Amino acid sequence: MKIMKFGGTSVGTPQRMNQVLGLITADNVTAKIIVLSALSGTTNALINISNAIAEGYRDEAKSQINDLENNYRRFISDLVKTDTYRTKANAIVTEHFEFLNIILKISFSEALNKDILAQGELLSTKLFCIFLEQKNVQHVLLPALEFMSIDGNGEPQIGSIKVKLSQLLQHHKNQQLFITQGYICRNAKGEVDNLKRGGSDYTASLIAAAVSATVCEIWTDISGMHNNDPRVVGKTIPVETLSFDEAAELAYFGAKILHPACIWPAQSYNIPVKLLNTMQPDAAGTTIQEIVTDVGAKAVAAKDGIIAIKIKSSRMLLAYGFLRKVFEVFEKYKTPIDMITTSEVAVSVTIDDSINLQQIIKELEPLGSVETDADQTIISIVGNEIAESPEILQKVFNSVNTIPIRMVSYGGSRHNISLLIPSGYKQKALQLINNGVFGLQ
Repeated sequence: MKIMKFGGTSVGTPQRMNQVLGLITADNVTAKIIVLSALSGTTNALINISNAIAEGYRDEAKSQINDLENNYRRFISDLVKTDTYRTKANAIVTEHFEFLNIILKISFSEALNKDILAQGELLSTKLFCIFLEQKNVQHVLLPALEFMSIDGNGEPQIGSIKVKLSQLLQHHKNQQLFITQGYICRNAKGEVDNLKRGGSDYTASLIAAAVSATVCEIWTDISGMHNNDPRVVGKTIPVETLSFDEAAELAYFGAKILHPACIWPAQSYNIPVKLLNTMQPDAAGTTIQEIVTDVGAKAVAAKDGIIAIKIKSSRMLLAYGFLRKVFEVFEKYKTPIDMITTSEVAVSVTIDDSINLQQIIKELEPLGSVETDADQTIISIVGNEIAESPEILQKVFNSVNTIPIRMVSYGGSRHNISLLIPSGYKQKALQLINNGVFGLQ
């Protein structure tokens, strides 16, 4: 079985849905599960609606709901060409926007917020199924809320997902094409929840793991992973193959094409992941797999919104247990650390979540003096065994010798060299590395 995930831009217009139809019906031999995101722009609109309701601006929320509904009515008029199916499609839109309008009269809660955000994927999959009906394409809609679940810590329950999905598929043994929603799930309380932004990639990887798929294809509007950010540098090249470890490093440290959490389910079950372009389906894209043989720098990624925290204390000298106390503070507030460097009397760490920053600083102060630097960026150069390649390290530092570097992470991973720099130098740093490490200008 093959898993194919299509992002919001891939289904964002009726013309794009026609392209998706061609891709999923090109091979009628292999069974497929198609994972769809919300139509492009929908999730942002739903977030704005939810925020307006939460802040008490219900008239504004009502106006935004009306605008979004009008967009869907126009979408249907171009997507569906016969009165019968247009009536069905309009009924679906009416149902979901009646729900949003009812919410305007209800007290806001976080559970209600999750219900609001789920509407995008529910709409896109139902409308796509109407489109398939019109084209006489046999298919089955598998509601993600019937099998995709997370536990009390927000972690996917892969065992439960596997059992429930298998049971649903057993009811449709002779079917070859299944449609389901990305992003949405149920939590430990049985409430509607989600896998956070970009979670449709995560859904696809979890489903691939649950059904032991032959491949998990992630279709977007970019031809695979590139060696650098094409929005920032003048010339980039696609990366044909990455190991799971390399891809995980790139995704975590800022490569936008792939959700960071999407790697581990595929890696755990050794399922290749392909990053492909809906608009250029013949492009090779990027294949992510367990083993790669080539050594060297593959790509660079940048992660913004980083805060550096430095704890300095003479008590750290020759002391044990100091780092444990530091890490316990971050563990208490469930705040992950990206980078860490230490000296005899100081430790510096970076975080990308400032929600509990003040509480963290307050609890760190008894351990020593605390300094913070906001507006930082982590630049990560990733490639197979590059931390064991002195010539690559030399190229990296020669490239950025005019950039002020706040921290360096080297040796913690064989596949990653990371630099912390002020965000204002990000574009220059990426351009210099593109030239000095990859030989591209």
